[in-house]
Order: sequence, then C-alpha cells, then structure tokens
Amino acid sequence: MGGGAEMTLDEKTEAKLIAAAHEAAGHAYAPYSDYQVGAALLFDDGAVITGSNVENSSYGLALCAETVAIARALGEGRRGGLQAVAVVGPEDKGDGSPITPCGRCRQVVNELAQLGGTDPVVLCVGSDEVRRVALSTLLPHAFGPAHLA
Repeated sequence: MGGGAEMTLDEKTEAKLIAAAHEAAGHAYAPYSDYQVGAALLFDDGAVITGSNVENSSYGLALCAETVAIARALGEGRRGGLQAVAVVGPEDKGDGSPITPCGRCRQVVNELAQLGGTDPVVLCVGSDEVRRVALSTLLPHAFGPAHLA
C-alpha cells in the first residue's frame, strides 16, 4: 500500500468516528448472535460512512459492519481516500477487549484502501481501551487490485 505510515487522528476526530460507529451499532440486525457491531469509515474529505452488521437465518449470508460500510462507500462512488476505520461491538458482551475486523473484513477494507493508496488506521474499540493499528499491520502482505493489473 502507498503511504506506509500509519495515520494519526486528533482526539476530536477520533471521538467523532467512534461515536458514529456506536450509533451504527444501534442499527444492527443481530437477532441470532445478539452481538451488535458498528463501523465508521473516515475519508480524506471529512465524510464519515457507517455500517452495522446484518445477520441472516442462513448464517453464511450475514454481513459484517465493515463490509456494509465499504459497500455503501463504493455505492456512493468512492474509490479511495480512506483514512480511518472505527469498529465497535457491544459493551455488555465478552471481556471488554477491543474488537478487530475479521479476516474477510480486513480484505474488504484493504480493497478500498489500495484503490487510494492509503494505509488507514483502524480503531479497535473496547470498553476501556482503543487500539490504533495500521491496516497493513492487521493484514500484512495483502492481496489487492494491483496484483491483477
């Protein structure tokens, strides 16, 4: 990926992005797992696009929050400019540790990041901690659009 360096966000921007992810989690459709996840994407023009997980009675058809947010961004014509991603889960489940995108979502986020040559910071949010990790650290040696050219 281009850029290479992990982006840092100021506290206000980070708080806004995490709040947007929490709001998105409130719209999750998770009747089977009861595990509501929200994701918020920050673009270089300041736009924030969110998504929440959408489960399905045919479990394999469920969509993760990050995938929904990326699909919305691509559907709006965005082809790059991804600067940061925040991912939150329910605060009353698990041990409160920060959650990270699953492997599939890491690849889906990587696709959009590579289109713009960015290495977005991923805010993995827990009840008492936010881990800030570059996407390239979460998905090293990633496969992307450049491999098909």
